[in-house]
This record gives sequence, structure tokens and C-alpha cells, in this order.
Amino acid sequence: MIGLCGCWGCTLSFLDMDSRLVDLLGKVTITRSSITDIKRIPERCTIGFVEGGIANEENIETLEHFRENCDILISVGACAVWGGVPAMRNQVSLTECLDEAYISSTTRPPGTENVIPHIDVPRITTKVYPAHEVVKMDYFIPGCPPDGDAIFKVLDDLVNGREVDLPTSVNRYD
Repeated sequence: MIGLCGCWGCTLSFLDMDSRLVDLLGKVTITRSSITDIKRIPERCTIGFVEGGIANEENIETLEHFRENCDILISVGACAVWGGVPAMRNQVSLTECLDEAYISSTTRPPGTENVIPHIDVPRITTKVYPAHEVVKMDYFIPGCPPDGDAIFKVLDDLVNGREVDLPTSVNRYD
């Protein structure tokens, strides 16, 4: 699982699978997640989960690397599926966004007038993109965040060779 521009709520939903996740560990090896803090996939993966939208060049590079190394890629949550709350900045230009955040901000630290940080900050994209606008995604699990039951259902179907069938009873659009 990779986390891009989002709140990590989808990772918490992933953990909400509780003991069911433990039951799957005989068939699943977690190679990259916020739990392991591994930055690059050490080997090819069968299933990859993506949470968060794409808001900077580092997100693009991370997502492209993930796509190249995962057989199946799944968008998890509103940010990965549609851009979510981070995509609210798409209503204004990047210049206006940076001005509001750094130049005109009432919370700007004294002595930082007219300073937009650039050292060690990935270059921000002109808009926030959902994952499928950057790479091909195979499945989508909507919700903010999606229920752990929905994530488990998709993972269980795939691990056990079944066609993914996400019933509306575990699917959320809020």
C-alpha cells in the first residue's frame, strides 16, 4: 500500500480488517506500507493499494513505480478515486494557492514575507489528480475512508481467485 496526498484514513481502514488480516497473512506478504515504512517495492507485487491523490511530482514518480511493479492496482478512498479533499485546491490556480499558503497567510512566521519554500519540497503539480488520471487502475474502492469490510472483501476475492464483487452494502460514497 502506498499513501500519497491524503490523510491516511484508508490505512486505518485497512487495519480495521483486524484478525481477518491476520488470517490472510498465510497468503499475503506485506512488502510496502505505512506500517513497514519501506520507500521502494523490493520485489514485484501481485496486488497494490493506492490511497491519496496525486499533488506533486514525487507522488507521480511513486505511483508510476508502483504501477510498473504491481500486477493489480486498486484505488482506495475518495482521494485516490476522485482527488478528494486535496482536490479542492483545483478551484484556484497554483499561484493563488501558494500565495494563500505562504505569502498572505495570517499564520506565516515573522521574517518569511514573500518566501515560498522550495528546498526539500517536491514540485507541486498544477492540480490534484485522482490515481487513474496518472496510471491505469484495475479496481476502485470509494469512501472517505472506505469501510474495512470493503477493503477486506476486495482483497479476499483477489487472494482466493474470485472475481471482485463489492456489494453496495459495504460500499460507501461519503
